[in-house]
Amino acid sequence: MADLQRPTKPVLQRPPGYRDPRNQGRPVSRPPLRKGVLPPSFQPRGNRKFCSCRLFWCILCITFLTSLFFLGILGGFIYLWFDPKLPVLHVQSLKIPTFKVSAKPDGTYLNSATVVRVEVRNPNSRLTYRYSVLQVDMILGKDQGTELGSTTLPGFTQGKRNTTSLKIETHVKNQLIDDGNASRLKTRFKHRNLVVNLRVKTSVGLGVVKGFEVGMLAVDVLCDGITMKEIDGGHMPECTIRTLKW
Repeated sequence: MADLQRPTKPVLQRPPGYRDPRNQGRPVSRPPLRKGVLPPSFQPRGNRKFCSCRLFWCILCITFLTSLFFLGILGGFIYLWFDPKLPVLHVQSLKIPTFKVSAKPDGTYLNSATVVRVEVRNPNSRLTYRYSVLQVDMILGKDQGTELGSTTLPGFTQGKRNTTSLKIETHVKNQLIDDGNASRLKTRFKHRNLVVNLRVKTSVGLGVVKGFEVGMLAVDVLCDGITMKEIDGGHMPECTIRTLKW
């Protein structure tokens, strides 16, 4: 009788990570650790350059703010030392020696001569003023709107604590005016109630020390609402100066 074949035992599979106790003495080689690589967007680039640039701008800002601070202190000291003031102008006198209104077939005409004296005072004790050429316009105020002429005066320099008197003369000849104003102008002239507005345009330079000047600054001088009756009564109207605020 043939020998019966013995059944074969199934071979067991070793689980993952199984270590044979017979091979414990042998060192198990491990693969070398690999250093992780950051994506390009996370890799540091130019850190030294960035820090240097930031340091440069910080130093520049600190220097600028420090300079600005000291310039402000210096400017305040100069302002307090010189204590600059605008010139003061008053109308001293107003005369209209000629004022003739003539009605002609082709219209009504005005012939006039006007003389005004303006006092200019420099109130500064450490500063001088230099005026460029003065452009003067004289008109009748309120509702007349009639010109009394224009003229120019040469420029001049005004010393410290100085007072200067300017004589301004204007003329008009055969100037056509509104027929409705003729009688009203005659009446107001007779009663010395003609309202005159004086306008002066010039530029002013400020002298700090000899040979050094600040300017020129354009200014408008307005002497409005002047009447002969008011000035004859002893009043000296003050003029207004329009320019940058000090």
